[in-house]
Amino acid sequence: MSKLPHLQTSIFTVMSKMAVDFNAINLSQGFPNFPIDEKMAEITRRLAGSDVHQYTPMAGYPTLMEKIAKLTAQSYQRVINPLTELLITAGATEAIFATIQALVHSGDEVLILDPSYDCYETPILLSNAKPVRVSLNEDYSPNFEKIAHHLSPKTKLLILNNPHNPSGKMWCEKEFVELENLLEKFPDVLLLSDEVYEYIAFENNHISVNTREKLRHRAIITSSFGKTLHLTGWKIGYAVAPEHLMKEVKKVHQFLVFSVNSLSQAAISDYLDIFDISSVKTVYQQKRDFFQNLMKETSFELLPCEGTYFQVASYKGISTESDLDFTKRLVTEFGVSTIPLSIFYGDNTDLKRIRFCFAKDDETLTKAAERLLKLK
Repeated sequence: MSKLPHLQTSIFTVMSKMAVDFNAINLSQGFPNFPIDEKMAEITRRLAGSDVHQYTPMAGYPTLMEKIAKLTAQSYQRVINPLTELLITAGATEAIFATIQALVHSGDEVLILDPSYDCYETPILLSNAKPVRVSLNEDYSPNFEKIAHHLSPKTKLLILNNPHNPSGKMWCEKEFVELENLLEKFPDVLLLSDEVYEYIAFENNHISVNTREKLRHRAIITSSFGKTLHLTGWKIGYAVAPEHLMKEVKKVHQFLVFSVNSLSQAAISDYLDIFDISSVKTVYQQKRDFFQNLMKETSFELLPCEGTYFQVASYKGISTESDLDFTKRLVTEFGVSTIPLSIFYGDNTDLKRIRFCFAKDDETLTKAAERLLKLK
């Protein structure tokens, strides 16, 4: 008997396969199609000939851990002990999985703010716990009335994703203050803050839970070098948490993967010495602006994109089809693959919106826009 009988092939796999089958432009899955930095490629080639091919220590490559601690201090003015408050993981997904498996017990409840990425629910179910889906407002801001309504003595964990996938929305100072005030009433509730797009923030700076003194003592914060350095296939992420929480997460990590790819960790460690982290924002803001400008002449209504490399668009002025049917028609008739937003909701809320990934080269974005212009 299946432990996860409701799970089917993910929409990301479905849409990417359709893109191949129909020779469509793939703006569905969230990965760049442009090359990595040649400096990173050169570092990797050099290190491949050195002695970095055996297991690293379980928690991570020591030199990289020291540099992550330094990066955390530079970015958020938070001083962490890399030996006790940091864990390098097989992507942020493993960090999230290990955190939930370590800290959530049978019968607990975990609040997920919808729309939400699909990796949150499964480890909750495998913990024999209950995922509680709480919808954000239609502009993707938090609805604290709904959150407060669903918080209870059974709540073990609240999952926050900021900057937000799929919407590109970012939390503001006022919202964090409201969250802090709310959680003061529930001192035993932990916070899992998924911040994988932390360095892809545009007009406003990303506010990390690393900076929130009232929250970070109860928070596990996950990050992703795959997103920050556009090395998604390397699957290198990390988690920051106070020692008493990190100790438990490491127990699961040890028997889930033990340690992660040694060559990738060593290469990232060396690359951080020469990489300007602020350049990530510049690259993706240029791509966002370029894509938005291309889309002005289409019949889509673009929603604000404050961070991430995703652009949400409404097609209400084009069709009354379900978002799933509409995205499939986009592939088969217009040759562009996107993601319907209803799949990010536990109840399949359909607001007639789809998600584009603009982490693509200019030629790809231009060709996609040319095809989308044909939609009336």
